[in-house]
Amino acid sequence: MLHSVRATISLIKPSVLGTPKVVSRSFTQGSRVRAMSRQELFSTPGVTSTPPPETKGYVFQQTMYRIKDPKVSLDFYTRVMGLTLLTKLDFNDMKFSLYFLGVADPEEVPEDPVERGEWMFKRPACLELTHNWGTESDPDFKGYHNGNEEPKGYGHIGFSVPSVAEACARFEKLGVPFKKKPDAGSMKNIAFITDPDGYWIEILEAGNTRDFVNWNQKS
Repeated sequence: MLHSVRATISLIKPSVLGTPKVVSRSFTQGSRVRAMSRQELFSTPGVTSTPPPETKGYVFQQTMYRIKDPKVSLDFYTRVMGLTLLTKLDFNDMKFSLYFLGVADPEEVPEDPVERGEWMFKRPACLELTHNWGTESDPDFKGYHNGNEEPKGYGHIGFSVPSVAEACARFEKLGVPFKKKPDAGSMKNIAFITDPDGYWIEILEAGNTRDFVNWNQKS
């Protein structure tokens, strides 16, 4: 006899203790648990399936972090994470600087500062690091909220890598702090590391997508 089955969609959510925990969203349907179709995806409550024409040309361009020490943060994001510094903007009267990073060949970066800025602001998925001058040498500066401590809000950025295992082995050799290693927890083959300011970074592998899409079909 057919009966309804309650399935769960499991998501990573940071915990107070520093290890991501799994939370569940449930739905009830027929006796078979299956992945969501594209039509069902676009029918998710609240979703506008066709972007308004007025938004044509909009680009999700940047995420901004405030950082304590640009020398330390720039070393991490360029040497450890492989990003390129795309442009730097200084505001002397307000005593702060902005550093924009992204995935790019350094040879692509324009020589002219104005052209460089315009080129950068058209690129998707850039990381903006904001440095308020003096924090790097202020003994009383305690750092910024990383979003994963109370009150929680912001979570993390993510990097897709060719191999989570190889990337994490390299991070370990470089002394990068981990919040979750690939073999920890119920969700395998993803990891969380932290940058010099304590912001979380998810390390994922596109080839592992099937494990999460088919999560509810596990026995």
